[in-house]
Amino acid sequence: MTNHLDLPAPQVREHAARDASGWPVLGLALLALLAAFAAFVTGVQQESDAMVGVLLGVAFLLGLAGLAALVGLTPVAPGEARVVQLLGRYTGTVRTDGLRWVNPLTARRKISTRIRNHETDVLKVNDADGNPIEIAAVVVWQVEDTARAVFEVDDFIEFVAIQAETAVRHIANSYSYDSHDSTRMSLRDNADEITARLSEEIGVRVAAAGVSIIESRLTRLAYSPEIAHAMLRRQQANAIVAARARIVEGAVGMVEMALLRLAENEVVDLDEERKAAMVSNLLVVLCGDRDAQPVVNAGTLYS
Repeated sequence: MTNHLDLPAPQVREHAARDASGWPVLGLALLALLAAFAAFVTGVQQESDAMVGVLLGVAFLLGLAGLAALVGLTPVAPGEARVVQLLGRYTGTVRTDGLRWVNPLTARRKISTRIRNHETDVLKVNDADGNPIEIAAVVVWQVEDTARAVFEVDDFIEFVAIQAETAVRHIANSYSYDSHDSTRMSLRDNADEITARLSEEIGVRVAAAGVSIIESRLTRLAYSPEIAHAMLRRQQANAIVAARARIVEGAVGMVEMALLRLAENEVVDLDEERKAAMVSNLLVVLCGDRDAQPVVNAGTLYS
């Protein structure tokens, strides 16, 4: 039942970036900066212009190398990733948490890979029968492919929100709120199946953004206020009819059993007319809303 969407093939997919542990690089960078400071201090104290120039040049190079190493340091927190770009080109994603080091010329964008919730607004839509209903859902999702999340859509968080609302509207339009046919699924009676299909449809819609759907649940499902009272009366009437049908079915079985037992045990011999009267009386007693009032027959069975 999921909508078929002709989504374009992804132009980029996530792969690991070239990175290294940042702690050794941090130590080397600090040593380079200290050496640059020492070379600078020593150079300004020299009397020879040539030696001053050499030491200042060494200090400049060491300081530049130390600063470049520091710029390449990238802290990555648990539940986060860094999408790395070099001159606009995607070069990989850093998912290892801790202090990492990458090419200092790259740009690094932080992307959360934690599990998130999105709750749609209460939507007023028509179900499959045309009845206006109010429906809302909560969607649990997570970024699975950071490259697609960054480069395939403008804003993957807004994209998930819009696609979730679209899927909820489509699901609401595809099923009736309450079905009187046991072969048809309804929003109220088949919540597990409906939410499974909702998760499937949202997953198809947001796959282009590198997002996976963990779960979705309906948080609100009700008739719109303008028809809620009428629909409640209809539900009550349906419940009464169903209960009456069950009572009649049970009463017929009890009457049939009574006639069969009377005949088997030869308690009394009834002709067809008396059997019909007995059936009528038993059905009135068993199907009536009130307790039966007993009538004592002081005469014979036929008078």
